[in-house]
Amino acid sequence: MVPNHSDLALSLLVIFVAAKLLAEVFERLHQPGIAGEILAGVLIGPHVLGWIGQNDTVAVLGELGVMFLLFRVGLEVKASELIAVGGRAAWIASLGVAVPFLAGWGLSKWWGLPTLEALFIGAAMVATSVGITAQVLAAGGWLDERASKLILAAAVIDDVLGLIVLAAVSSLAREAVSYTELGITAALAIGFTVFVVLYGSRILQRVVPKVQGGMSGAEAQFTLALVLLFALSLLATYTGVAAIIGAFLAGMALSEVVDHRVHTLTDGVTELLVPFFLVGIGLHFDPATLRDPANLLFAGIVLVAAVASKLVGCGVGALPLGRTDALRVGIGMIPRGEVGMVVAQIGLGFGVMQANVYGTIVFMSVATTLIAPPLLRLAFRGARPGEPAEAFRLG
Repeated sequence: MVPNHSDLALSLLVIFVAAKLLAEVFERLHQPGIAGEILAGVLIGPHVLGWIGQNDTVAVLGELGVMFLLFRVGLEVKASELIAVGGRAAWIASLGVAVPFLAGWGLSKWWGLPTLEALFIGAAMVATSVGITAQVLAAGGWLDERASKLILAAAVIDDVLGLIVLAAVSSLAREAVSYTELGITAALAIGFTVFVVLYGSRILQRVVPKVQGGMSGAEAQFTLALVLLFALSLLATYTGVAAIIGAFLAGMALSEVVDHRVHTLTDGVTELLVPFFLVGIGLHFDPATLRDPANLLFAGIVLVAAVASKLVGCGVGALPLGRTDALRVGIGMIPRGEVGMVVAQIGLGFGVMQANVYGTIVFMSVATTLIAPPLLRLAFRGARPGEPAEAFRLG
């Protein structure tokens, strides 16, 4: 087993090569390469072959990977396009939060779990890992589709609403519910997101040329883009929103400001880092948690509910646009990925979640992340693909 925090070069080599090999196998089987990269994490992880353990290095590189992925996607989306679908996206996100939460909570109570544990399962089912869907949409050249814009906009709103749900459930676990604190958290998160969407691009169109003119570096514009990426990611965390949402908003604010060179350089960094994000998801999955028949049955029920609740909730919200777009939006919101696992870790930290239930949530998060990409390809099969970005074509 490769020891944690040592022999960094070997660890990076094993992770990167395993991810790309499995991605190549899946692509040859006409399946999304990212599913192979997640399975690579399962295989080389501590619970199967034991070559790589969960460690801070992989976690940091994975976090950077998904930040650059969302930044890259944001560069392809104009703020005006997001605003145009904002009302419908808000409705989709609201149903996509309410239905999964009630399904997770209701099923858990029916199974006989304690109330707090059931609430955390509901909160984990609310989450949407937009990074996985964004990767598939970008690779297929489908970011210009109406359903894709709805998915991205709804995922941003979903993150804000999911934050409020998690804050409320965490307060109950601490037995100290503060409605003032919840209100401030919601106001900050919503205010930050709306301000960047409405005014970010306008401000940067004036500021970036002036600042760039005073810089002598060869890649001054890319440097400014990175500064904005990290700054908005940091501000997002301060307002309670996930850093990846700040990264997406940074890319969107720059989409009408920067030239193609920034896109090219971002593609290269994304291609390097995204495999660590995908492998990191797989590293968390422990097949042993499903050996007990009762746990396996409950995990299967939770998985079905996780898929169906997003399909129904988000799909109903998009139904006025037609069944095709409704299906695409519903599938696009299925992946829970790392977001669901974070909720599970919080519940475990509070001592209100048993280890087998934690394993169930991790299974649901990984399984929905693997299920969504092939379903998305089928749902978008009739769409007319645009030109995929180079990094996504390679991945």
